[in-house]
Order: sequence, then structure tokens, then C-alpha cells
Amino acid sequence: MNGWITQLRKGLVELAVLNILAAGENYGYEIVQRLQDIEELTVTESTVYPILSRLTSEGLLKVRVASSPQGPPRRYFSLTVIGRHRLREMNDYWDELNASLVTLRVERERRQA
Repeated sequence: MNGWITQLRKGLVELAVLNILAAGENYGYEIVQRLQDIEELTVTESTVYPILSRLTSEGLLKVRVASSPQGPPRRYFSLTVIGRHRLREMNDYWDELNASLVTLRVERERRQA
């Protein structure tokens, strides 16, 4: 895989994680599975868990520990008020950035036509 694709994916994982959690509480493995369902964002647990830890320490996520029907207790993550605010900011910025890139592509295509 090209290095630029890997770098782009890494930059989008945090945004994807926050968007997953906007729909409700999830435990870490559920988040990994959701990301793996999106071929363009396929990541490993070793990528997601450090992000969850960092977002928690930054106050964007809260954690609830609950017993699991199988295995060790599960850590359930959900957005805090600060996390919801950050997600709005990130989604707004993503929309602006995407619109700007589309504009650049359209302008280039017009010049080439």
C-alpha cells in the first residue's frame, strides 16, 4: 500500500472513532470492527486503542467498565460534552476541506477540457 494512503488513513481514524461514538456507547472491539467494515479505513486494534486512550485523557471520551458475558470486563466508551463539541468542529472542518478539494479538482478539469 502506498505510504500516502496509510498517512491519510491515520489522520482520519480519530474523526471516524468520534463519529462512531456519536451514535452511542461502544466498547473498543466494536469500534475496531466498525472501522474494519469500511475497507478504506481498515485499521488494527493497535491503532485504535491508543487513540481511545488519548481521547479519554483529553476529556473527549468517558469510560464505563462493565462485566462481559465472556472474558474480562469491557470498557465502554462514549462522548463527553467536550467530545461532542470537538466532533462538530472536526466534521465542519472536514466538510470545508472536502469542498475546497472538490473545487480544486473541478477547476483543474475545466482547464484541461
